[in-house]
Amino acid sequence: MSVYYHKFEVRWSDIDANRHLGNSTYVDYCSQTRMAFLNKNKIGLTQLNRWGVGPVMLHERYSFFKEIYADQTVFVGLEVAAMSEDGMIYQFVHKFYLPDGTHCATAEATGVWIDMMLRKTTTPPEDIILVMNEFKSENVQTISREFLKTLPFRPENVDISLFENLK
Repeated sequence: MSVYYHKFEVRWSDIDANRHLGNSTYVDYCSQTRMAFLNKNKIGLTQLNRWGVGPVMLHERYSFFKEIYADQTVFVGLEVAAMSEDGMIYQFVHKFYLPDGTHCATAEATGVWIDMMLRKTTTPPEDIILVMNEFKSENVQTISREFLKTLPFRPENVDISLFENLK
């Protein structure tokens, strides 16, 4: 089991009107941590393009414990909390820490690998599965397509006439 950490220096533009790290910045930091993790493990955009696969996030949720302010250093961890047997479905847990070890927030991100041409879920290359296995948490869960049905939201189309008065 390994945890990958990515370091951020909190910029002025990362702060919201409440003078702490903005909600959208947490999403950006998690996304950047995932891409840095892939790059560090030789699975960057060039390699993903060669394989014709890409990671897609389906669901993210956050819990916040302590504020993070401008000019602070933050370390964002990444570990694999769950993965399907074929590696197609995965779930990362990201934990935000200050340099003194204070745990500020946790994010959970569930995603799938897709075939970039077909735009359909796919099993990733063995190289990706090997890296994901190296970063599994000690309590990793095995998940399946059925797990995706447990995500909290479902599509709910509406009648477009609802939008007529808003044009």
